[in-house]
Parts: sequence; structure tokens; C-alpha cells
Amino acid sequence: MANRLYDAISPYLRSHADNPVDWFPWGTEAFDEAARRDVPVLVSIGYSTCHWCHVMARESFSDPELAAQLNSRFVAIKVDREEHPEVDSVYLAAAGAFTQGLGWPLNVFVTPQGKAFFAGTYSPPTPVQGHPSFAQVLDAVDDAWQARRDQVDLTAEAISDALAQAAAATPRGALPADADARLAQAVRELEAYEDTTYGGFGGAPKFPVAPVLSMLLRRGSPLATRTLLAMSRSPLRDAIEGGFFRYSVNRDWSDPHYERMLYDNALLLDEYARVGASPDAATAESRETAEGIASFLTSVLQQPEGGFGSAQDSESTVAGSRSEGGYYALDAAGRALETPPAVDAKILTGWNGLAIAALARAGFALDRPDWIASATRAADYLLESHVSADGSLVRASIGSRRSDAAATLEDYGAFAGGLLALATVSGQVRYANSARRLIDSVLDAGFTAPGGRDSVLSAQNIAAAVDTAEGAYPSGISAVCSAALTLFDLTGEARYRDVVSQTIGGVAPEAFPRPIGYGATLELVQRLLEPTEQLVVVTPGTEADASDRLVDEARANTESLTVVVTETQAREWAEAGFGLLAGRAASNGRSTAYLCTDFVCRLPLTEPVDLELALRPV
Repeated sequence: MANRLYDAISPYLRSHADNPVDWFPWGTEAFDEAARRDVPVLVSIGYSTCHWCHVMARESFSDPELAAQLNSRFVAIKVDREEHPEVDSVYLAAAGAFTQGLGWPLNVFVTPQGKAFFAGTYSPPTPVQGHPSFAQVLDAVDDAWQARRDQVDLTAEAISDALAQAAAATPRGALPADADARLAQAVRELEAYEDTTYGGFGGAPKFPVAPVLSMLLRRGSPLATRTLLAMSRSPLRDAIEGGFFRYSVNRDWSDPHYERMLYDNALLLDEYARVGASPDAATAESRETAEGIASFLTSVLQQPEGGFGSAQDSESTVAGSRSEGGYYALDAAGRALETPPAVDAKILTGWNGLAIAALARAGFALDRPDWIASATRAADYLLESHVSADGSLVRASIGSRRSDAAATLEDYGAFAGGLLALATVSGQVRYANSARRLIDSVLDAGFTAPGGRDSVLSAQNIAAAVDTAEGAYPSGISAVCSAALTLFDLTGEARYRDVVSQTIGGVAPEAFPRPIGYGATLELVQRLLEPTEQLVVVTPGTEADASDRLVDEARANTESLTVVVTETQAREWAEAGFGLLAGRAASNGRSTAYLCTDFVCRLPLTEPVDLELALRPV
């Protein structure tokens, strides 16, 4: 039996390399083999920090008898959903026809042409409370394939047709005239959904839903700060090493699922820093929480080459026994005696973009240049290793190896957003130029990822619907639109704002009635409705002064665009076509602030107290 997963990019796939299952990685080889043998394909999808994925691997995929049954009757493919998000999205949508309890591991049975005809999630090794064992599932699928092939083909075609009908171009349309009122109503719905006892939203299980919190912060809603403080005081946060776990099983935030994801912690760092930079009672606690998250990102997830790994596992060996979360139950002294849970060192472009943006903005807001330096390391690594010669992006890498998985809108938008955040706090226009090239390439491709779709799905003519939802982190659509709107703020080029307005206008009708799953979309609605606020601080000379008091006053301006540059850098930005920086100079050799609304600027300010009053009028 060939060991095809041994050298996979994905640590999740490599963790299955020693299974007796004859796994194939995602690709045409597996489907060709299934067609040759005329057998169905099991597409088994999971990710490295998925607890039940590991459980099923130990219980079923490591069982020689079950593996023999699987190998003789099927071709088996193992997929990392983080490396191949489009594959996951397509088969998750197909699985919805068979089960309401969607999740991972996701086990989808498809024809040799890639069309799904049955699906489920975790299956136990023996029947439990009406749930069939995985062996029984395999028997039932094989029986249907052998005895009721016509029905299998009809089901597969029907699901494929439904996916094709759901797939469409990125929605377009103007924002409704009552968008402001509908956004206010969405916020009221979130307020009604608040758990006033334990904080957060709804009952159990309970997630951070960071995009919603970001939107509420921009709206100035006290609900955002209440929720952030409740989470920082809850078991969802690892108070010893910093960072947040993915979600909690219970309403009171207890019994977390202990994986710590890059995307959650990046977005939450941004939000705690925004509260931590503001002059209110929550500042000190939020700053401490932000410092813990940043420490986790930079000391645990950041890899030697500069990029950030995607997650830290929930399982580890504690006192000689495998434990789910046992490491995190120990105090600092106890943890020092144990090996920490493994890190999924796979570097994902989009998620790294979220981390770069968060560390850059938080580093500026809280005056932590070391965080900005970590963001710079990651950005430089990705620009060197994740941008192909033709300008297209790489989805994932590990070490010196790059995945052949197709990059997505999420990768283009989130990475561009990270580069723009880094550009505005470092003053280095090269990052803004790179971001502009990425967004322009998406717009030139008709608001699609320039590298194209997943090649296997495309060859099989399996359609993928545009995914607009964003429970845990911004959708690809929102990520691109956010970066494009920032480019408008910097350049004044109406084409960027126009495409955002049309795109978000098309998504907004879905978002208004379901605010918990559309936080980033609703924040973009807010940005489109409010005036464009811009602050440029120009310091004299060729190097920024870290002790500049005018720059210090600008740190609290966290809800609108702030650009800090030297005079030399301001000229470079202007020459590169970023119109906001045109003509900006330090007045009489003193640091000077330009506070603008819709590109109309007040008289230049050189006194820190004047900038303070302008930003936070009494």
C-alpha cells in the first residue's frame, strides 16, 4: 500500500499517514482510480486541531479490519479543510442534504465524477443510541452502490444540480435606502440576543463571533465592550499563556474546546487593543488581554521563517496519558514539566493577513513596536514565498514547501488588508503598493480569485456557491471589500468605493436579518454610511521619532484610518498615487497632523492637545 500522505503539506494529512487506510490526497489520481475500479469515493474532510477528527482516526481509520473494508470497496481521500476551503465548502453544502448536524470530520461519499450522494460526520466504532457504526455506514453505502445504482446516480445528479443553481456570481446591488435603520435594527437584535448573565450571545455552545464584536465597536455599542470583558474573565481565555480557545461547550464559557486558532486570536487582538487604547475604565484589563494574545501569536504560532501557523492543538500528552485540554488545566509550573500541544505549522495566506493587520494596528495603538516588527516579519515572508511570479497567491505552505491548493478571495482580501494596516503604521508605501496590486488583480478578474478555482472541482464541473457568511472570521467578499474601501480612503479613487458599495449592497439583504453571522458585512455597511475619516501625521526628517507626542495622541484613533509617515515617506506615498498623502509636510520642522473628513482637511495641527480635542471633543 502506497503511503501517499507521508510528505503532505498538511500536518493533518501527515497524522493519517500511518493509517492502514489507503489514503489519497486531494487530486485527480484518486478519482481516476475510482473510475478504473468503478467504486465510490470517500472524501473525508477535517483539520489538525479538530478533536473528533482525531477520535475517528484512532477509533476507525486505525482499525485494520475497517480499513480493509474501506480499501476493498472505496477509494479514500483525506482533505485538510484549511488547505482546500473550496472543497470543504462544496461538500459541506452537499452534506446539508443528508444531515442537519454539519461539522467535522465530514465524510462525504461521491461518485468517481466527484458528485455527492451521501454524507455524515463522526461515526462511532460501534452503534450508539441509534447512530450506526462507521462499518455499518460503509456497508449501507456499498449496498446502495451495488444494488441501487440508478438511485445513487439520480441523487448525485440532483445534488449537483442544486449546487449549480445555488452558485452564482458575486451578488451586486445598491445599498437599500433604509440601510441605516436596518443596521440599527440588526444591532438591537444582537442586544436582545445577549446573554446578560455570562456575556456573549445565545446559549450553548458559545463562540467569540469576533466579526460581530468588531462591528459593534465601530458602532460605539457598549455591548461590544461588555462582551469582550466577559470573555477575558471567562474560561474561554487562557490566562496563563494568553490567547482564546475556539469555543465553549457550555453557556457559562466552561468546558472549552481547547484548540487555539490563529484567526480567532488575530481578530480578538485587534478588538482588545481598540478598547485598550481608549480612555475608559476597560482600558487596563483590555490592554492586559491584548498583551496575552499577542504573546501567544508571536511566541507560539509564529514560525522561524516569519509566518504564523494556523492553530495549536487541544490534545497533548499529560503525565503519560493523552488528554483533551489537560495541559491547559495545569498552572505555569505544571506546564513547564509537560510538552505543549502541537502547533499546526501550516501557513495560510489569508489567516496570516488577519494576524499581520492585528499586530500592526495593536502595536501602534498600544505602542508596542515589537508587535509591528512581528507583523513585518510575516508580511515580508509571505511577499517573498506566497506570491508567485505572475502575481497570484499561494494558499498554504509549510517550511520551504508550497501547496498547490488554489488561493481564495479570503487570501487576497485578508492579506491585502494586513499589508495596508502595516503600511499605515510603518509608513512604508511598498506594502500599500503590494496590497493595491492584489486587490486590482481581484477586480480585474471580475471579483474572483485570479488563480482560478480548485482545478479538480473545475474539471468535474462541480459548482461552488459564493459563501457570504462569516461567523468566525470575515468572508472572502468582506475581506476584499474592506481592503478596497481602505484603498479608496488612501487614494480617493471612486472605483474602489463603487465596487464595495455594489458588492456589499448585494449581500446586505442577507445580512440584516442574520447579524450574528454577518458581522464583517454589517461593519462595511457602517463604513459606507458614515463619513470617511482620515488622520495623517507627518513627522520631520527621514525617521519617525518614537517619543513623538503628536503620534501618541493619534494612537487612540482606532475606528478610522490613521497614517503615520515621515516627510520623506509622505512624498513616496504621493508619488505612488495615494492622493491622501499629497502635499502633506511637517510644518516648520514640527510633527503635523492632518485631520480630514471625506478628503476635506482641517487646518494642520502641531500641538498634541489640539489633536486630542479634535479627536475626542469634550
